[in-house]
Amino acid sequence: MNWRLIKDKFAQQSFALLLASSVVVILLILLGLGIKSMPLLQAESLWRVLSESVWSPLKGNFGFLPFIMGTIWVTMISLIIAVPLCILASVYLVEYASEALRRMVLPLMNVLAAIPPVLYGVWGVLFIVPILSDYVAPLFGIDSTGYTVFAGGIVLSVMIFPIMISIMVEVLQTIPQELKAASLSLGATKWETITKVILVKAKPGILAAIVLGISRAFGETVAVLMVCGNIPQIPKSFFDAGYPLPALIANNFGEMMSIPLYDSALMFAALLLFVIIFGFNLISRIILNRLEEKAQ
Repeated sequence: MNWRLIKDKFAQQSFALLLASSVVVILLILLGLGIKSMPLLQAESLWRVLSESVWSPLKGNFGFLPFIMGTIWVTMISLIIAVPLCILASVYLVEYASEALRRMVLPLMNVLAAIPPVLYGVWGVLFIVPILSDYVAPLFGIDSTGYTVFAGGIVLSVMIFPIMISIMVEVLQTIPQELKAASLSLGATKWETITKVILVKAKPGILAAIVLGISRAFGETVAVLMVCGNIPQIPKSFFDAGYPLPALIANNFGEMMSIPLYDSALMFAALLLFVIIFGFNLISRIILNRLEEKAQ
C-alpha cells in the first residue's frame, strides 16, 4: 500500500470538507437572517423598507434609508482619506525608504491592526470629535457637536490603514526589478516609472487591498457608533450626524424586543449588511479577474 498516495487523498478530502463547511456556514447565516427577517418583509414591502426614511419602531415605521446612507457616507469618507494616503505610503516604503525604516514601520502596521476597535472609538471621542467641533466646523461657519459622519470616516480610515498598507506593500514588492530597470533605461524618471509602470502593473493588487479595506469599513461597529452621533437621519454634509447599519444593530439588539417586528427589523439590518458586503465583494472579484486577464 502506498502511504504517500493515501495521505495525499486524505489531505485532498479534508480540504474539500473544510471548504464545503465554510460554504455551508455562510449559507446557514444567510438562511437564518432571511427567516428572522420574514415577519418584517411580510408586513411591509421590500421597496418601502429600503426607501422610507422614517425610523419609529413604536409607531411601526421601519425605514432603513437613513442607516444605508449613513453606512455609505462613513465608508466613502474613510476611503477618500485612506486610499491616496495608503498608496503614497506604500510607494514610499517600497521605492524610497531604507530597509531599516521599512523593517520598523511594517511591524507597526500589525500592531495597529491588533488594537481593539473600542480604543479607536475612545481616541475618536477624545481627539477627533473636539477638533472637528472646535476648529474644523467653525472654519466653514458650521455649528457642530463633532459627532458626525466625518468623525466616523476619519476613525474608520485609520482603522483600515494597516490592512491596506500591508497588502499594497506586498504587491509593490512583487513588481520585477527588470521592469523598473527597463523603464529607467529608456530615460523615464523614477516618478514616471512609479506612476506609469509600477502602479499600472500593481493595479489589480492595489484594488484587492482597497476591496478588503472597504469590507472591513462596511462592518465596523463599535468605533463608528461612538463618534457618529447615531441619529437616524440622512446625512447631507460631512458635519451631519449619521447612523450606520452596524451601529443600529449593536445599539439596539437586546433592547425593546417587546415591540412588534423590532427584532425582525434588526435581523433585516444584519441581512442587508451581509448582502451589501457579499455583493460588493462579488462585483469586486469579477472586476479583479478581468484586470488580471488583461494584465496577462
